[in-house]
Amino acid sequence: MTGVLPSGVVLLTDRLVARGGLERVVAGAVAQGVRWVVLREKDLPRAERAALAVDLRAILADAGGTLVVAGPDPLGGDAVHLPAAGPYPPPALPLVGRSCHSVPELNRLTTEHYATVSPVWPTSTKPGYGPPLQVDGLRKLIEASPVPVLALGGVETPEQVTACVEAGAAGVAVLGALMRAEDPRVAAQLLTSAFQEAVTPERFIAGGLAPCPPGSVLGPTLPPLVSGVPARSGHGRPQPQTATKEAT
Repeated sequence: MTGVLPSGVVLLTDRLVARGGLERVVAGAVAQGVRWVVLREKDLPRAERAALAVDLRAILADAGGTLVVAGPDPLGGDAVHLPAAGPYPPPALPLVGRSCHSVPELNRLTTEHYATVSPVWPTSTKPGYGPPLQVDGLRKLIEASPVPVLALGGVETPEQVTACVEAGAAGVAVLGALMRAEDPRVAAQLLTSAFQEAVTPERFIAGGLAPCPPGSVLGPTLPPLVSGVPARSGHGRPQPQTATKEAT
């Protein structure tokens, strides 16, 4: 994969709330189009967290997905997601993201390749965290960002996914809607389908799929998957060489 950044539905892990186990949720989400997973679990000892990273990379491998590790230690990989507080400068890795919540934090970005912006809506994962940006606030931060943005915080429904994409987000980062889902496959299918419809509206007519061009392949329930998007031309910096394959 060359120059591909997180997009679509990005899954954030939380093994403490994952219904049926973390690996079950990740596998179900990947089966329905999720190609980016952010490993959190910062309370675990490094050895246990590294072993979990190996397991999750194995789940993602066949789909050409990417595991991003929260924190500066990539745990044997090459993709990390950093908190707003640091470290600065970011580590020199092929893929680095950072959490941001305001224009000043976005202005501090240097060699990062993407950012999350949060919280868009109130979130049960971090109750009281905010105030929520809502869609207008999200749009303003996306316009101010020098890198592609993932919308984070309280994204639980297809309608919210659509609103984030229409505001300019490259994707949505989701925790509770998938981790707590009774059936993560169904939940992931709804969210990934909403993203695909939002980014390719010409493929949909009155709620149904438009005819596919000759030679194209389209599954019965999901549009073709998008594993990443190139940085917008206005961002003005070279994009990373990441170490994963393109999504199939």
